[in-house]
Amino acid sequence: MSTLARARCTLGAHPSALDTALATAVLVCMLAGSFVDPHGPEGVSWELRTPDALSLALMAVGAAALAFRRREPMAVLAVTGCASVVESVTGEPRAPVVMCAVVALFTVAASADRTTTWRVGLLTMTVLTGAAMLAGPLPWYAQENLAVFAWTGIGATAGDAVRSHRAFVQAIRDRAEKAERTREEEARRRVAEERLRIARDLHDVVAHHIALVNVQAGVASHVMDKRPDQAKEALAHVRQASRSALDELRATVGLLRQSGDPEAPTEPAPGLARLGELVGTFHHAGLHVEVARADQGTELPAAVDLAAYRIIQEALTNVRKHAGERAKAEVSVVRVGPNIEVTVLDDGPGTGDGAPADGGGHGLLGMRERVTAVRGTLTTGPRYGGGFRVHAILPVRSRTDAADAVEDLV
Repeated sequence: MSTLARARCTLGAHPSALDTALATAVLVCMLAGSFVDPHGPEGVSWELRTPDALSLALMAVGAAALAFRRREPMAVLAVTGCASVVESVTGEPRAPVVMCAVVALFTVAASADRTTTWRVGLLTMTVLTGAAMLAGPLPWYAQENLAVFAWTGIGATAGDAVRSHRAFVQAIRDRAEKAERTREEEARRRVAEERLRIARDLHDVVAHHIALVNVQAGVASHVMDKRPDQAKEALAHVRQASRSALDELRATVGLLRQSGDPEAPTEPAPGLARLGELVGTFHHAGLHVEVARADQGTELPAAVDLAAYRIIQEALTNVRKHAGERAKAEVSVVRVGPNIEVTVLDDGPGTGDGAPADGGGHGLLGMRERVTAVRGTLTTGPRYGGGFRVHAILPVRSRTDAADAVEDLV
């Protein structure tokens, strides 16, 4: 950092010292200018002359007032303006006391709004120039009078430019801070969405497999004494369901592992390719499920494929829990134009309002959140004549895939 830059930083950290230094510099300039005689016999003369006592006092008062220009800019402008008016009326030859008024006007313009700058600037220019032209000892057209008008205008304009620059820099800083806050909020939002997605996965896995374990355990307990072979088969299904639950929980929780953890999930997320296995688990639990598919050759995005699988899983779990022991379910997966439609029907009595029989649970809410996440639509409700219907319309292509296709066409 250069010496000038260090000095600027030091003075910037101590504004009172900077104002005092500026006031001293203005006083020195006024004293130096007071020795110039612009009306000598041969024009402008640099011969030394002694300013009168009143001019010296006015220069001292104006310079001293500038030391407080940041604290009370309007008051300082009033003091320096009065001193300049007195000097313009009485000084002959005139001392440059108006210099301190120009600096005070610059300070007001740099700290006030533009409307205030216009009003104060015009008032100061009018008073100082009018006093010099009408009541001063010089003719109204003298160059000193025109110089008063010009320098006060320059002071007001320069101060307004500085204020505009400061406002522009502050606006850039505010936008940068807002952008930083927006990035942080976006990161928090994504974390919350990821937590919600993981919570939905955990709910789907636990609800499905624990329901199957509960059913098979009840079967085993019921036939343990009379039909041990059937009880053994039910326990085998319990073991298989619990193993599947552990595997899916391990894969889901594995998403939370850090990069340095020794183990990471390698099994792909479940999709409609595993629909047969899913339906088989419900068959073993005693639920009769019929499947109809008309989506052959359709490749779904990973998120849509997982959402379709989870919707069917959750809907069949709700059928097994709430529709009754003799209920039957129908699952259909059909490709319709740019969408794939997933429908799960049952003929159980249900509750008549689409809610679980126990009044709790978050299955329907979780399905709706999944469908919304992939920009699909979900319709749920009781069927005419009994039973319940879950119907989801999911886009075959994600937004990213559609954008890539448009780029390829272009």
